[in-house]
Amino acid sequence: MSRRYDSRTTIFSPEGRLYQVEYAMEAIGNAGAAIGVLSKGGVVLVGEKKVTSKLLQTSKSTEKMYKIDDHLACAVAGIMSDANILINTARVQAQRYTFAYQEPMPVEQLVQSLCDTKQGYTQFGGLRPFGVSFLFAGWDKNFGFQLYMSDPSGNYGGWKAAAIGANNQAAQSMLKQEYKDEITKDEAVQLALKVLSKTMDSTSLTSEKLELAEIFLSPSGEVKYQVYSPASLKKELVKFGVTQPPAEA
Repeated sequence: MSRRYDSRTTIFSPEGRLYQVEYAMEAIGNAGAAIGVLSKGGVVLVGEKKVTSKLLQTSKSTEKMYKIDDHLACAVAGIMSDANILINTARVQAQRYTFAYQEPMPVEQLVQSLCDTKQGYTQFGGLRPFGVSFLFAGWDKNFGFQLYMSDPSGNYGGWKAAAIGANNQAAQSMLKQEYKDEITKDEAVQLALKVLSKTMDSTSLTSEKLELAEIFLSPSGEVKYQVYSPASLKKELVKFGVTQPPAEA
């Protein structure tokens, strides 16, 4: 039955499904996982870097984490070329708002604006949906720290903890069991690393295989976005017992 209705994004099947949008979500299931955890002291994002070949030069910049504005960042799972288009759109929108109103754009307003763009690609003929999901982490003066997840359909929602990419359902069920409302930022880092280590396809978790970033408030009240360096990430993995410390010679 699906064969007759899956050639275009603009045609509903008799069951009320848009197959092309569902296929876009399936493409994200093959991408490296990303996990976001909301805590009292900030938002933690962790992402799995898929190493497809030993011959590939490892990227010096981040592959999974992107800063959109001083108060907002995102983690990505899916087709990276699609993600780059949307991230650039989001950056321009954030700067336009700051230029017009002289204050940072509210987090949900920016997420909704980007999801409106994604939704347009599911409704007009000749276009295909963006094959990418996002976890948005940010802070604004209205609602404090926030975590949002959006998918190719243009839907988005606020989450306390969320997972996208490979094995996201297993990760989501683990987060549901282990998340606590009064979680601290350090506990959020530990939870995100623990869940990723148990749901990743590879057997060992190393600093080369993942990225970790945080949005938090500095003592002066300024919003900070920080990506962990490989050295500090290695320390975190050893500290929380996710990986073993290197043997001394």
